[in-house]
Amino acid sequence: MLEILANRDFARLFAAQVVALLGTGLLTVGLGLLAYDLAGAAAGLVLGVAYTVKMVAYVGLSPVAQAIVQRLPRKAVLIGADMIRAGVALCLPFVTELWQVYALIFVLQAASATFTPAFQAVIPDILTEERAYTRALSLSRLAYDLENLLSPALAGALLLVLSYHWLFLGTVLGFLASTWLVWRTAVPPLPGAAARPFRERLVRGARIYLATPRLRGLLALNLSAAAVGAFVLVNTVVLVRVDHGGGESALAVAMAAFGAGSMAAALMLPRVLERLGDRRVMLAGAATLVALALGLGAALAAGQAPAWGPFLLLWALIGLAYAAILTPSGRLLRRSAHAGDRPALFAAQFALSHACWLVTYPMAGVAGRVLGMGPALLLAGLVAALGLLLARNLWPAGQVEAPPHDHPDLPPDHPHLRTHGHGPHAHTYVIDDLHRRWP
Repeated sequence: MLEILANRDFARLFAAQVVALLGTGLLTVGLGLLAYDLAGAAAGLVLGVAYTVKMVAYVGLSPVAQAIVQRLPRKAVLIGADMIRAGVALCLPFVTELWQVYALIFVLQAASATFTPAFQAVIPDILTEERAYTRALSLSRLAYDLENLLSPALAGALLLVLSYHWLFLGTVLGFLASTWLVWRTAVPPLPGAAARPFRERLVRGARIYLATPRLRGLLALNLSAAAVGAFVLVNTVVLVRVDHGGGESALAVAMAAFGAGSMAAALMLPRVLERLGDRRVMLAGAATLVALALGLGAALAAGQAPAWGPFLLLWALIGLAYAAILTPSGRLLRRSAHAGDRPALFAAQFALSHACWLVTYPMAGVAGRVLGMGPALLLAGLVAALGLLLARNLWPAGQVEAPPHDHPDLPPDHPHLRTHGHGPHAHTYVIDDLHRRWP
């Protein structure tokens, strides 16, 4: 897997991702302590609002930002977004009012909603061979999971000798390092990007996404992953403290088990995907999530919480199944659009997948509080089962990459017909200006 780091441009971008993730992890810890300073016992409510602001920015602004910056050089967009994020982090130690926290978080997440899809769309243009790109996706998954483990440990070490305000300086340094690495990278220009009206640029990614069967299936699978993933992220603390009487260290162990499962999947997936293909692996991951959520939910509802060891094993299996759904998604996006449309498509995935989280986060919290942990996990399992059933139907098995089709609306001398022949013909099919619907 690490052989792809021999590509210097990818290595620099991967390093940029890692340092930015570490900076974001420090920001998460610092933000929690800042919220407690400003709001005391109401800090949880403050953080809940802040994370809701984050999701709203992701869902609402990602397609808009992509449409605005499409005509700009991609390197300039990435560097500009990183500089804005660094500037926001630099302001956070000086805030004195809650509204300032919310405003700064909105600006920071708006910049992230610009940076992340653009960054993700650059990688397949640098690693053009699918095998290498698959390994890049696995490395990216590993980076996310390692950040979840390392950032709290790094923050804890820094807090032993510094006040929490210095954590925001670490965030600034992370984003500045990311800026420098991106600046040193040869980012290829966006190929084939036509000058289109803003309104068309705004909806183009979503139109391609929703017109492509495999991506409609991906959206349903995003719902499955978000339903169970939100329960894990929101309610693990309750399960650890109430059912197992654990403290902060036990919570860290439980989340580490979830991350370890995800990392195990990332390491295995390149070979598994080559043998089984995306659909079988992703549907199997969703089916595993459904089975684990419904089984454990039923046990909790019956008052039969598993012992600590089996609980950690279940959390690791959930992490493995969760990563089996999310990690291959870039492969589907890569093969579902021309290079010039990929930024719009990645922005659509970014917005639509976070829309699933925007629904499932409050669902997990409210259901856990009102119904209890068992019924809440059963509800998450049922939502995940709905996503699985939708995915099986929206993404048919055996769907061909080059379906036969024709173009009765094109003139006989059209270049496309001169290349592929008149009447029914077949070629690798993606939604574009000539192919607006799936055959």
